[in-house]
Amino acid sequence: HDEAHQALAVERTMEAFGRVDYLVNNAGTNPVFGPIADLDLNVARKVFETNVVSALGFAQRTWHAWQKDNGGAIVNIASVAGLAPSPFIGAYGVSKAALINLTVQLAHEFAPKVRVNAIAPAVVKTKFAQALYEGREEEAAAAYPLKRLGVPSDIGGAAAFLTSEQAGWVTGQTLVVDGGIFLNAGVA
Repeated sequence: HDEAHQALAVERTMEAFGRVDYLVNNAGTNPVFGPIADLDLNVARKVFETNVVSALGFAQRTWHAWQKDNGGAIVNIASVAGLAPSPFIGAYGVSKAALINLTVQLAHEFAPKVRVNAIAPAVVKTKFAQALYEGREEEAAAAYPLKRLGVPSDIGGAAAFLTSEQAGWVTGQTLVVDGGIFLNAGVA
């Protein structure tokens, strides 16, 4: 969410490649686990800065640097926690719900040149989500109809699709990539 870093990243991309066709906003943080009623508001600000405001900043920068005139695609990595209540990670879920709404807003404003979509994963085996499954992966995976947790390539494949021409008529959508957990009417 460092604005100088964002500006430098887009500037260096333009210098190196002369274009910024695709943006995948994959930054995320969740430094707190507990009820939202007791959430320190400074922590809430940090969560929103990282999970929402930084995505907006990168979208604005790529829009002005290239996409406004040349088109492209943006993919925001949201979460199933943004689609339903998520006990103990409420601030994270609320921020991801905001990111989903930001996706819709940007899709509306950036059309017809730029397509903007989101991906809402459930638990994916990354360092970020490790606390949700470490030492109990089999038990955690049992709740999923597909009987496994996600892996990074599951999300990468969805992002590749959403930035490709095969998704040329898709914008403003949130693709749920969750191993079927929503079939159980809940989130992981």
